[in-house]
Amino acid sequence: MLRQIYRADNLDVLRSLPDECVELIYIDPPFNTGKIQKRIQLKTRLDADGDRTGFQGRRYQTVRLGALGYADLFDDYLQFLEPRLREAYRVLQPNGSLYFHIDYREVHYCKILLDLIFGRDSFLNEIIWAYDFGGRTRKKWPPKHDNILWYAKDPKNYIFHLESIERIPYMSPGLVGPEKAARGKLPTDTWWHTIVPTNSKEKTGYPTQKPLGIIRRIVAASSNPGGLVLDFFAGSGTTGAVCLELGRGFILVDQNPEALITMEKRFSGIEGLEWYGWKPGTNESD
Repeated sequence: MLRQIYRADNLDVLRSLPDECVELIYIDPPFNTGKIQKRIQLKTRLDADGDRTGFQGRRYQTVRLGALGYADLFDDYLQFLEPRLREAYRVLQPNGSLYFHIDYREVHYCKILLDLIFGRDSFLNEIIWAYDFGGRTRKKWPPKHDNILWYAKDPKNYIFHLESIERIPYMSPGLVGPEKAARGKLPTDTWWHTIVPTNSKEKTGYPTQKPLGIIRRIVAASSNPGGLVLDFFAGSGTTGAVCLELGRGFILVDQNPEALITMEKRFSGIEGLEWYGWKPGTNESD
């Protein structure tokens, strides 16, 4: 089963792939916020003279381990995306899908671009991933959701495994009866799911890391066991982790060396990985 990881310009990798070779593309491109996306990694250790107070009055010292980050700024965001999305359309199988993860700042413009490339009839859903965590502005309604645009290459013939979607609890189980409550309900196009918690085992420390639960739902529904999934803005490698769990092949691409370092740690001990443009164990390009 193909398991490839590239450090490269994703446009170069896309142009090297054959036509109609992948079942599913999930991408989480930079959101063009105009900021440096950065996540500080900290740990605490027991210290009587520390700067933090914990349970039962114990004192702890905060230790900074480092920081991961990248620039999320493009002069012409759509011009950057367009050739990559056209290549994405080309490499999708006839029954394949693209899930495009973005936020409120750019989603309107990106949908118009995707409509031009895929066709308006190929747009199936705008999925709203809603969460309730982090800071809250007092100047407007706090933005607490991302947008995921789902396009099928052929809107009349696409992979969608309804039975593979993990069911969720009813909000009012007493109204539906014990049998339905026990079975749960299918998610709608609004997904309530926490971000990756600070103390979670899945947390890598990479900025903008997305939860396994969100990607798992997409991969389970819109690809076949043994199929090939492409993520050409791979970041921390969550798409690859889900594919390993669900028995899919994958191609991951990212140009940021911090992403490759994160993925190397995340996939440590996994056999059959092919690395291109990166020397595992050295933190250097090939």
